[in-house]
Amino acid sequence: MNDDEIIDWLHSGDVAVEFQTRRDLLGEDRPDLQARIATEGWGKQFMDARNPKGGWGQSYYQPKWVSSHYTLLDLCNIEISPEISAIKSDIAHVLSHNKSKTDGGMLPIGKEGKSDVCVNGMFLNFACYFGADETELRSIVDFVLAQHMADGGFNCRSNRGKPHHSSLHTTCSVLEGFQRYLNGGYRYRSDEIISAMGHSEEFLLVHQLFLSDRTGEVIDPRFLKLSYPYRWYYSILRALDYLQRADHPWDQRLQPAIEVLQQKRRKDRLWNVQAKIPGQSHFNMERAGQPSRWVTLFAMRVFKHFGVE
Repeated sequence: MNDDEIIDWLHSGDVAVEFQTRRDLLGEDRPDLQARIATEGWGKQFMDARNPKGGWGQSYYQPKWVSSHYTLLDLCNIEISPEISAIKSDIAHVLSHNKSKTDGGMLPIGKEGKSDVCVNGMFLNFACYFGADETELRSIVDFVLAQHMADGGFNCRSNRGKPHHSSLHTTCSVLEGFQRYLNGGYRYRSDEIISAMGHSEEFLLVHQLFLSDRTGEVIDPRFLKLSYPYRWYYSILRALDYLQRADHPWDQRLQPAIEVLQQKRRKDRLWNVQAKIPGQSHFNMERAGQPSRWVTLFAMRVFKHFGVE
């Protein structure tokens, strides 16, 4: 396929893909397409799965991946309209019922009621996208910033164990949440957030997105799998897509990950979904082992941003 044929193929899929394709690859502002996401295709399927009294699944975080938490993350990532009142109401309900009285974070775990850093990064991501009240987010920002580790990143067990090293999974979730927070115009502790993001991005780059900074070996082969939805799992595609959305300049340490992405491109210049993360889902957007519009879009906008052919 040539570029025009690939664009046509992306447009022929779900309206959510077409909306992001037109904006990110063609520079077109199409609010009419975004408005349709809630009423057709994947967006409608997510909204149709909403419980009559609000929320999704059995509770805020259970079961994976059909709970309110992961469904709201999906809705944020497909970029359904952020002005849907039912979603805003669900997030306000979660903020009033699922915040820790001990550390101010979301989803307290165990008898001590300690929050999970990765969950809170994801929560900031979708809560800020849907315009949550800043005053309700302040304790979450306080909690996450308090967990910033000396090596520049974050670890989901930093307050529930004694990790000596940050996690790429958690660091990427926090970066996405902080980016959405700043993009949403929130100002509380924004200077500290910008500083923390710089250190966390450097943490990714020190590891060339997937390599040990000590041995140069691949940290985890799963980081190289092109899967979507990401859930909380890290991958080089997720990191690269974050960096392009953050308008990060080219850094030579990105080259190994870019080369992996180039090698995974099919002869027809598309990319497959290589793996599915196990767990319940409302429906399958795409089939593993088949060409993926999401993965192809993400890879193409990464290549566009960094000037890769």
